[in-house]
Amino acid sequence: MAAPESPRESLFTSPDLSDLVVRMEGVSVRRGGATLLHDVDWAVELDERWVVLGPNGAGKTTLLRLASAELHPTTGVVDILGERLGRVNVFELRTRIGLTSAALGLRIPGDETVSDVVVSAGYGVLGRWRERYEAADTDRAEALLDAMGVRGLTHRTFGTLSEGERKRTLIARALMTDPELLLLDEPTAGLDLGGREDLVGRLARLAMDPDAPASVLVTHHVEEIPPGYTHGLLLREGGVVASGLLDDVLTDENLTATFGVPLSVQRRRGRYTAWMR
Repeated sequence: MAAPESPRESLFTSPDLSDLVVRMEGVSVRRGGATLLHDVDWAVELDERWVVLGPNGAGKTTLLRLASAELHPTTGVVDILGERLGRVNVFELRTRIGLTSAALGLRIPGDETVSDVVVSAGYGVLGRWRERYEAADTDRAEALLDAMGVRGLTHRTFGTLSEGERKRTLIARALMTDPELLLLDEPTAGLDLGGREDLVGRLARLAMDPDAPASVLVTHHVEEIPPGYTHGLLLREGGVVASGLLDDVLTDENLTATFGVPLSVQRRRGRYTAWMR
């Protein structure tokens, strides 16, 4: 798939931030007798789009929970948007972060309309109650749903949506507040081929918007990496295998070390493919 063009008009405002959006130094996370992450050093800058890859149990979800200020490290330092975990009100910090995940989708009431799922992100609530929204809020929600290809579902209830429609709705919700950091946890998992390719294309256009927020996308598969993503982090058993520019990180040797089987990888027209040798 050819890399899509950047949209003519951005849905975002360029944030007034220092270049460093995420910084982790010597980070470990232990729960009970298990070590979920160990000695992780990682930094995300303002104009970067990162992919985090690794097998099940590699620590990807734990890393994303740290980046979304939902979890504190056992040891080490985590700075998010210039604020250090342990010294900041995480409830205020989370309003600056857009997050989409399967776990979040499970918490949304099934009878909530798609429009309300998106617009209620402005108050950080799940399930609209007595909040009041301006016309500009509903207009932005509709524009984001349109960008994700589901504008026609505005009045449908969330519980009636397909898996692909839910994922698109959740991405629109994550973008509603014009976040400074966007975290996408397996946004194309469970989609059929057509749905995956359409969503990958939309995420590529988002990645190429210079005013879009710094992004981190978690996936198991190199085929799901949208064009426009610039950097990669490979995890295995809670540790970093490789980190850096995507083309430097996605090598046969690094993928083999990450997934524990002999793998080859190829890039063609901005997309990656991997297979077992």
